[in-house]
Amino acid sequence: MPFSRAQADIDGPVARAAAIAARLAAFGARYDAAPVFPVESMRCLAAAGLHRDFAPPASGGGSFADVTTRHFALLDVLRIIGRADLSIGRLYEGHVNAMALFDWYGSPEQQAWLGRELQAGSFYGVWATEPQPGLRIEPGDNGARMLVGGKSFASGAGGLAHAIVTAQMAGRDRQLVIVAADDASRADVSQWRVRGMRATTSGFYDLTGIRVDPATLLGLPGDYDRDPRFTTGAWRFTAVQLGGIEALLSETRLAMSEAALGEPLQRAKFADCVAATRTAYMWVRECALRAARDDADGPAFAQLTRGIVERAGLDVMELAARIVGTRSAMDGQRIDKIIRDLSLYLRQAGPDHARDEAAKVWLDHDAWGDEDALW
Repeated sequence: MPFSRAQADIDGPVARAAAIAARLAAFGARYDAAPVFPVESMRCLAAAGLHRDFAPPASGGGSFADVTTRHFALLDVLRIIGRADLSIGRLYEGHVNAMALFDWYGSPEQQAWLGRELQAGSFYGVWATEPQPGLRIEPGDNGARMLVGGKSFASGAGGLAHAIVTAQMAGRDRQLVIVAADDASRADVSQWRVRGMRATTSGFYDLTGIRVDPATLLGLPGDYDRDPRFTTGAWRFTAVQLGGIEALLSETRLAMSEAALGEPLQRAKFADCVAATRTAYMWVRECALRAARDDADGPAFAQLTRGIVERAGLDVMELAARIVGTRSAMDGQRIDKIIRDLSLYLRQAGPDHARDEAAKVWLDHDAWGDEDALW
């Protein structure tokens, strides 16, 4: 396929994301000050067509030259949205995760239904975290099957149109179930009192009593947890985090005083910020490429990338605070919001375990796979 076609496929959604980035940033500041589900921001994404770009083709999704082009376009869109507002980036990343699950496991009927929902501007989430004993599929009256339990840290609870949730049926692997996510009476976001990522409204959502029928079952038991797709999929949220780090780098540059610009030690700190940010970018980009190829070593890449992006974020946050000084912690300053959002978003589960699992792979072989291998 000619390069020009592939580049055009990337440029379309990326240009539309860039065109609304300033509005998303302005909305983000408002929702940070008064946290509620960010309706205006989500409408902005839908008006730009970004809710459909990465949906299955049968659901009206974008046309891409190949899967690699699609992943590189998504990488840049996630970075741009993350730069604008990490809370919206988190919600949008959950939506494109759901679109991938529909693409991989949805029946023709489910993909056609998804297309109608997207036409109406619907957004989706993927909720897998739960309090014990977990979300279960249990027998109900008259042979029906019902959900029992709920999901915690459910981003967009009560605001998204639908969510794909993991549920357990006795004797089987986890099953994906499509549920309505917009019932405010089932959502409890009262405990989501956090310094950052406020607009994600990541609360508890009670799913007890929701009927499960064949039309709401997505794929087969165990599909959600299949590697390399499951673990490598972490590249998407690292791309959003990377966008936040890039935004912090840009804001730090803008905030540097004339005195700081003339001070070698301050310039050295800024150079360290640049190096950390670009290192994170190279790893996230490589991880996106591995995901596009369904690379068997993709999980190891994603697990290492998580730690590299986290380290970059922590380093740039500290260096930015040292460079900018007190203004980096002042309410209403964009740098303060980015630091608060990043400090929470970087707290993904099991970072030490992820790095250890990646180390096992690299101890076995050079997972990068270059011709001139390290060993």
